[in-house]
Amino acid sequence: MDLLPSSDQLELVAAASEFCAEQLPVSAIRDRRDEPTAIAGKLWSTAAELGLLGVSVPEQAGGSGLPFDDEVLLFRELGRRLVPGPLVASVLGARLATLTGHPDLARAITSGDTQTGLARRRSGEAGDRLGVTGEFDLFDATDAEYLLVVEPAGAGLVTRESLTGVTRLDCIDPGTRLGSASAVNAPVLCWVSAQDDPIRLRGLVLVSALQVGIAEAVRDLAVEHARNRVQFGRPIGVNQAVKHACVDMAVAAEAAWQQTLFAAISLHSGRADAEFQVLAAKTVAGRAAIGNAESNIQIHGGMGFTYEHDAHLYLKRAHVLDQLFGAPRDHLGALLALEAAQ
Repeated sequence: MDLLPSSDQLELVAAASEFCAEQLPVSAIRDRRDEPTAIAGKLWSTAAELGLLGVSVPEQAGGSGLPFDDEVLLFRELGRRLVPGPLVASVLGARLATLTGHPDLARAITSGDTQTGLARRRSGEAGDRLGVTGEFDLFDATDAEYLLVVEPAGAGLVTRESLTGVTRLDCIDPGTRLGSASAVNAPVLCWVSAQDDPIRLRGLVLVSALQVGIAEAVRDLAVEHARNRVQFGRPIGVNQAVKHACVDMAVAAEAAWQQTLFAAISLHSGRADAEFQVLAAKTVAGRAAIGNAESNIQIHGGMGFTYEHDAHLYLKRAHVLDQLFGAPRDHLGALLALEAAQ
């Protein structure tokens, strides 16, 4: 069995990497920190034209119809490049629309004509297909017409107009637009139960892939700096305190990637322990992204703490991603509960 990426998968990742390097450099995050959106509408449409929002969406709904592992490989690369915007919510929103018989909506999302943000419940009773009520945190919903709401019973799309008290909040990550809103029995346009399709678990795998990309990116930045930064006539990488930190970063990134891949395969193949593997991936990848980003700042020394350097952007994004679809302690608690039940 060949578990290495295929030539088609490598071509997909290479195309995405080239686009991000040319059109979405990390430095652009600082340039747009005061703009309403973290990514310009034209670039979002271009990304959609390249197929970045519809990798696993069926072709009849405007997607490419590729397997889930292709999407995970792509999101790993998007994480390495710190690509901003409602990536996860858009991909899941398009899938949800397809599953519920709304191909036109799915096509509008995958083409970039319509944006879908993420609404994470902060308080209130869990919703269902009849409606949602409560207080929500909004992620990258500035230009979103629809919002993805993920509940224990399933996932649904609600319109932004059905929410009240929408307020923009400051975010530690200049590449993420954060907000808050309330909902009182907001009608659900599309709904898929967790039994029919595990939207939440799928989202956790994609977030894990983004976190793996961050863990790998900062690992490479640290190694490059340790190799080229010379002090007292020698590269700082010859010092054990630095080289050991780089090795720890490499081990953490590799462990996170292998667990995320296994989680994706487990979910796609319907393994009985799929939820356990997904929660394990989210826990391991989250710790790798945050831990590696912190170590990268430390290895860069004084320059790593400046706003002009990119190092802090990776750490801030890692913290934001770690809060999607639930707090890390909730994921770890669920993981431990599943382990105890086995």
